[in-house]
Amino acid sequence: MVRMFVRHSVADFGAWKPHYDSFDAVRAQYGVRAAAVFRGTTDRNEVTAWHDFDTLESAQAFAGAPELAAGMQAAGVTSEPQIWFVDRDMPA
Repeated sequence: MVRMFVRHSVADFGAWKPHYDSFDAVRAQYGVRAAAVFRGTTDRNEVTAWHDFDTLESAQAFAGAPELAAGMQAAGVTSEPQIWFVDRDMPA
């Protein structure tokens, strides 16, 4: 399993969240198996989300998807997203 984290700011979380929720079909198309969204405790328009994938390749494909870039712009993302990938350290 690979987890992709993304952090960015939005103009208005209340307006952004319905856009995020309506993106479920695209996330599924790119292989997202689970996801969660968090808000900053001080800046409530700072968003951190994680998405789980079976492979790094599918996570990277989603991160680079033109649909994602367009969706983020339409939803009111106001900062360059910080994206990073991790995998689970499983005992040998």
